[in-house]
Amino acid sequence: MTPTHFTISSAFLLGMMGLAFHRTHLLSALLCLEAMMLALFIALSLWSLQLDATGCSTAPMLMLAFSACEASAGLALLVATARTHGTDHMQALNLLQC
Repeated sequence: MTPTHFTISSAFLLGMMGLAFHRTHLLSALLCLEAMMLALFIALSLWSLQLDATGCSTAPMLMLAFSACEASAGLALLVATARTHGTDHMQALNLLQC
Protein backbone atom coordinates (compact mmCIF):
# COMPACT_ATOMS: atom_id res chain seq x y z
CA MET A 1 0.00 0.00 0.00
CA THR A 2 1.45 3.33 -1.01
CA PRO A 3 1.58 6.24 1.44
CA THR A 4 -1.05 8.08 -0.61
CA HIS A 5 -3.50 5.20 -0.38
CA PHE A 6 -2.79 4.82 3.31
CA THR A 7 -3.43 8.52 3.95
CA ILE A 8 -6.71 8.55 2.04
CA SER A 9 -7.88 5.31 3.66
CA SER A 10 -7.00 6.52 7.13
CA ALA A 11 -8.78 9.85 6.54
CA PHE A 12 -11.91 8.01 5.43
CA LEU A 13 -11.74 5.62 8.39
CA LEU A 14 -11.19 8.47 10.84
CA GLY A 15 -14.30 10.17 9.50
CA MET A 16 -16.25 6.94 9.82
CA MET A 17 -15.02 6.35 13.37
CA GLY A 18 -15.90 9.92 14.30
CA LEU A 19 -19.38 9.39 12.92
CA ALA A 20 -19.77 6.12 14.81
CA PHE A 21 -18.36 7.11 18.20
CA HIS A 22 -18.82 10.87 18.65
CA ARG A 23 -22.48 11.42 17.93
CA THR A 24 -23.30 14.02 20.54
CA HIS A 25 -24.06 16.92 18.20
CA LEU A 26 -25.60 16.97 14.76
CA LEU A 27 -22.92 19.37 13.54
CA SER A 28 -20.12 16.95 14.43
CA ALA A 29 -21.91 14.17 12.54
CA LEU A 30 -22.24 16.43 9.49
CA LEU A 31 -18.54 17.33 9.68
CA CYS A 32 -17.59 13.65 9.79
CA LEU A 33 -19.75 12.97 6.74
CA GLU A 34 -18.10 15.86 4.92
CA ALA A 35 -14.63 14.53 5.79
CA MET A 36 -15.59 11.14 4.39
CA MET A 37 -16.85 12.73 1.18
CA LEU A 38 -13.66 14.77 0.78
CA ALA A 39 -11.53 11.64 1.23
CA LEU A 40 -13.58 9.91 -1.45
CA PHE A 41 -13.23 12.93 -3.73
CA ILE A 42 -9.45 12.96 -3.38
CA ALA A 43 -9.27 9.19 -3.94
CA LEU A 44 -11.43 9.42 -7.06
CA SER A 45 -9.41 12.35 -8.39
CA LEU A 46 -6.10 10.57 -7.88
CA TRP A 47 -7.47 7.40 -9.42
CA SER A 48 -8.55 9.22 -12.58
CA LEU A 49 -5.16 10.96 -12.76
CA GLN A 50 -3.28 7.68 -12.43
CA LEU A 51 -5.31 6.06 -15.21
CA ASP A 52 -4.91 9.06 -17.53
CA ALA A 53 -8.51 8.57 -18.53
CA THR A 54 -10.34 11.63 -19.79
CA GLY A 55 -13.72 9.90 -19.49
CA CYS A 56 -13.33 9.51 -15.73
CA SER A 57 -12.26 13.10 -15.15
CA THR A 58 -15.83 14.38 -14.79
CA ALA A 59 -16.71 11.94 -12.01
CA PRO A 60 -14.79 13.79 -9.24
CA MET A 61 -16.43 17.10 -10.16
CA LEU A 62 -19.86 15.49 -10.18
CA MET A 63 -19.17 13.94 -6.79
CA LEU A 64 -17.98 17.29 -5.45
CA ALA A 65 -21.21 18.92 -6.66
CA PHE A 66 -23.30 16.26 -4.93
CA SER A 67 -21.21 16.69 -1.79
CA ALA A 68 -21.93 20.42 -1.79
CA CYS A 69 -25.65 19.71 -2.17
CA GLU A 70 -25.47 17.22 0.69
CA ALA A 71 -23.70 19.76 2.89
CA SER A 72 -26.27 22.46 2.20
CA ALA A 73 -29.15 20.09 2.92
CA GLY A 74 -27.45 19.01 6.15
CA LEU A 75 -26.98 22.60 7.27
CA ALA A 76 -30.61 23.38 6.45
CA LEU A 77 -31.66 20.43 8.61
CA LEU A 78 -29.34 21.65 11.36
CA VAL A 79 -30.93 25.11 11.34
CA ALA A 80 -34.45 23.66 11.29
CA THR A 81 -33.62 21.31 14.15
CA ALA A 82 -32.05 24.07 16.21
CA ARG A 83 -35.13 26.23 15.71
CA THR A 84 -37.67 23.56 16.59
CA HIS A 85 -35.85 21.70 19.38
CA GLY A 86 -33.62 24.50 20.65
CA THR A 87 -30.49 22.32 20.49
CA ASP A 88 -28.52 20.16 18.10
CA HIS A 89 -27.91 17.29 20.51
CA MET A 90 -28.56 13.94 18.91
CA GLN A 91 -30.28 12.67 22.08
CA ALA A 92 -33.00 15.30 21.66
CA LEU A 93 -33.78 14.09 18.14
CA ASN A 94 -36.39 11.40 18.57
CA LEU A 95 -38.59 10.56 15.62
CA LEU A 96 -41.41 9.44 17.89
CA GLN A 97 -41.73 12.92 19.42
CA CYS A 98 -43.22 15.05 16.66
